[in-house]
Amino acid sequence: MTTVVDTATRFDTKIAIVLRDDLLPWQELNVTAFLVSGIATRADGMVGEPYEDADGRRYLPMMRQPMLVFVADAATMRRIHATALRREMPMSIYTRELFTTGHDDANRAAVRAVPTDGLDLVGIALHGPRNGVDKTVKGARLHP
Repeated sequence: MTTVVDTATRFDTKIAIVLRDDLLPWQELNVTAFLVSGIATRADGMVGEPYEDADGRRYLPMMRQPMLVFVADAATMRRIHATALRREMPMSIYTRELFTTGHDDANRAAVRAVPTDGLDLVGIALHGPRNGVDKTVKGARLHP
């Protein structure tokens, strides 16, 4: 089997997911999945074409570009959020309260109930120009 790697593809944009450093492993996975779903809906072209194996079975498409996952403490999360807001950078958020809700309407109501500065952020996903995303997540470290 031949593996094709396209090393010439370089995206002008970047996706970064930042998780709070005090989450349990299942919470990290759950938050990452929800955050990426928000980024996937951001713009046309974020999701690639469906996959197909050699037997012709089709699979759902996935995000087109790589994503980096970072971890940060609560103070760094607040700074990243404030910087992303100031730069008007598209983002999805996940707050601690969402671990206790059971459906999408309750999730939105939980976020709506808290002022911006009071959000207990446990996850943020950003999509934007590479250098803008890099500067915004400065201080976070790559997930081990």
